[in-house]
Formats: sequence, C-alpha cells, structure tokens
Amino acid sequence: MKSVLKFLPLALLILLGIVAFTQPETTKVKCMVQLVNYSGEGAYIVTSLINPEGEYEKTLYVQGKDSEWYSDITEWWKFYGKYRLDIDAITGETIAGGERSIILLQIPSEKIDAGYSIRFETSVEDKAYHEKDVQFELTSESIISKVEGNGFIRYVRMMAQ
Repeated sequence: MKSVLKFLPLALLILLGIVAFTQPETTKVKCMVQLVNYSGEGAYIVTSLINPEGEYEKTLYVQGKDSEWYSDITEWWKFYGKYRLDIDAITGETIAGGERSIILLQIPSEKIDAGYSIRFETSVEDKAYHEKDVQFELTSESIISKVEGNGFIRYVRMMAQ
C-alpha cells in the first residue's frame, strides 16, 4: 500500500499535465468573404463566436491590422477592449470594395449545433459600421453554406475542411 501511495502524487501530476495541455477539438472551416462594390478605404471585419445568450465568447478572426481603428467596431470593442489582451485570432489585411478574401476559422467543435452563432461585423472609415453584417446559427449545415450580408459584405461562403 505504501508503494502505491508513493506514486500517487506523480500520477496526479502526470494527469494534470495531460489535462492542461489538451486543446479542445476544433473544426476547420474555410470561409470566403465577398464584399459589395463600394469606393473608399478597406473594410475592417471581425468574426466572432457568439454564445447562446447573445454575448461574445471568442474572436475568431480580425481583418485589419491597424489597432487604432478597432474601437470603430463598437460592439466587439466593448467585449475586446475591456480586456486589452492579445487578440485570440489571426489578424489579416483589410479588403476593399468588390474584393474577396479567404480565411480559415478554427471553431471549437463542441460549439457546433449547441446554440452558438457566428457574427461578422464590418466598419469602413468615413462610411458606416454594421454590427451584424452577417450572423447565423452555428450548425452542421451552416458551416457548408452561403449567407447573404446586410452591409459591406455581399455574402459569406462557408466550406468545412
């Protein structure tokens, strides 16, 4: 019995190490964002995971590297700006009117078909801000679909990998 108890702390330490370094399983989704034709500056686009209560849970992707303009994406900034931690998403270049961009989202698999949503917010300098340019429920069907936009985004096409 003493020999078993001697190894118990080591076993617990190993178990805690495994749990601490285990990343949640993610579903990779290729996402094409097509903008409407407009003139002016490139669009800042933030893609977020929204929980079933309608609150921000995680930033999945940011398009626009100049952080001085992030506060123009006002609703997301209320979530992100409070913490001012490093953005937990890949940051890419803005895209201009009529252009398209393909991004890769890594969505926690347990969030699919669990009442979560994906939101695309857009802002263009001296133009407008659209809080829910595109928003849809995160389901097995929606990650292989096309969703029309309401502002600067013409549509978003999702393609599960």
